[in-house]
Amino acid sequence: MRSGLSDDDLARIDQHLATTDDLLDTVYPGDSGARQPVHTVYVPADQFTPDFAAQWGAQALAAVEAAGGMEALAAQVGIEPGLIGEVAGRVARKLSTEPIEDLRLDFEDGYGDRGDAEDTDVAMAASKVSDAVASGSAPPFIGIRFKCFEKPMRARGLRTLDLFIGGLLDAGGLPDGLVLTLPKVTTTAQVEAMIIAVEALERVHGLDAGRLRFEVQVETPQLVLGADGRSPLAQLPVVAPGRISGLHYGTYDYSASLGIAAGYQSMEHPAADLAKEIMQLAVAGTGIRLSDGSTNILPVGEGAAEAWALHARLVRRSLERGFYQGWDLHPHQLVTRYLATYAFYRDGYTDAAARLRTYLAQEEGAVMDEPATARALAWFVLRGVQCGAIDADEVAADIGIRVEALTALAHPRLADHALARA
Repeated sequence: MRSGLSDDDLARIDQHLATTDDLLDTVYPGDSGARQPVHTVYVPADQFTPDFAAQWGAQALAAVEAAGGMEALAAQVGIEPGLIGEVAGRVARKLSTEPIEDLRLDFEDGYGDRGDAEDTDVAMAASKVSDAVASGSAPPFIGIRFKCFEKPMRARGLRTLDLFIGGLLDAGGLPDGLVLTLPKVTTTAQVEAMIIAVEALERVHGLDAGRLRFEVQVETPQLVLGADGRSPLAQLPVVAPGRISGLHYGTYDYSASLGIAAGYQSMEHPAADLAKEIMQLAVAGTGIRLSDGSTNILPVGEGAAEAWALHARLVRRSLERGFYQGWDLHPHQLVTRYLATYAFYRDGYTDAAARLRTYLAQEEGAVMDEPATARALAWFVLRGVQCGAIDADEVAADIGIRVEALTALAHPRLADHALARA
């Protein structure tokens, strides 16, 4: 066969695309396949104790019992009858063994301004987190939300971050699931300032480069649409490659900033959906995870039944829109967080497993799935396994692969390895 492209032509093409290749490698590496928690719980930092998660789990189970049991409550909040038997026992076990997946000790809105007294609470927080990790009572993911980088609070926020990291290291080391939350971000410059801070801390403490990652809260209009008419959200992965672990939508700060009346501030307001769709577009393919916000309508008192149903519906809504994490503000919300989440994965598991099995066996089926769809199916099943909605034994029996191979299939860069090991 005759070839018209010379080695010189191919070299020129490679040179022309070198910047694109570097961008794809550094900014768009795809998801790592590591576990993402289904929620984040915030607690004022001075109220944290090593048994905090167990206390919330016990309160959640007591609320279930008072409501007539898990199956009755599942039916009440709209879980499909055919799924109730599959999820009820799993949720009860989850609340007994790992009620909180991600916990943030809050030194921001939930804590307030306490001046220099915050130093004492930071030291206590670091000590108690270390105790919880050592005893095995800490959630898999745990960390702090410090004050934002706006001028009046910047020094305080940085000092709290500095003291907390130092306190953890003095007490024995950083937890594997350490998470740091930078709130009320308005510009990419604030994210760049955070990088300066964490790089300095890594250098001073002899930590590996990149050890201190952080999540960004999206709760200001300026971060969604900047003064120049562009979205700073899309620049975050570029200015901080590999540093940002997640974007968290802030329901009430964002809504209030737009002038939306308090009674209409909601995770499902059209303004919220627009912001979250831009978040999705901005970080697609970067490996940065997304989290939805919260609802402050709590399942307590006479309105508990309606609040539980609302929360379950909102959790399901977020999941269907590709937001696999959200905020929970009260122990009773743990019940509907897991009921809705487990029902979501159980509802889609049978079809996903069948399609994956057909895809891996390279057989013809009713649906012809491409590699990108197979990866999405694998991610769906893997997320279900990671949160406890699906068992690893089920995956082996129904799909014919180990969870390790499922993880590789879900990661775009490892898909070929997954097929080989299957």
